[in-house]
Amino acid sequence: MAIVKSLVSVAWADGEFHDAEREMVEGLIAAFEANEDQAKEIRAYAAEKRTLDDVPVGELSADDRRALLQHAVLLTFVDGEQHDAEKQYLAALCKRLEIPELESEQIVKAAEARAKRLITLL
Repeated sequence: MAIVKSLVSVAWADGEFHDAEREMVEGLIAAFEANEDQAKEIRAYAAEKRTLDDVPVGELSADDRRALLQHAVLLTFVDGEQHDAEKQYLAALCKRLEIPELESEQIVKAAEARAKRLITLL
């Protein structure tokens, strides 16, 4: 659930929580097999604006952090384009997650390419 909560803050990166982002969070709730109580918790959590400070880094393993970054990049494309505020958020997220710069650049580049290929499905 720490990954899903972290992605909620990504959805708020541009200051708004759009319907497409809400739908993506619902998809993540299903993908991470959240039970009904967890799903309610995430929906309530997402109802309030979240920031980078809300990312529960201490609850994320090294693998979780990398998975989070990949999902975060995809989420920034969910409305059809990646905004400057979202790019800036991703850069700050990389630092907060303490992923080495070269590695985070590779993760972001690969995820952006994937998102651009699949944009019609997002």
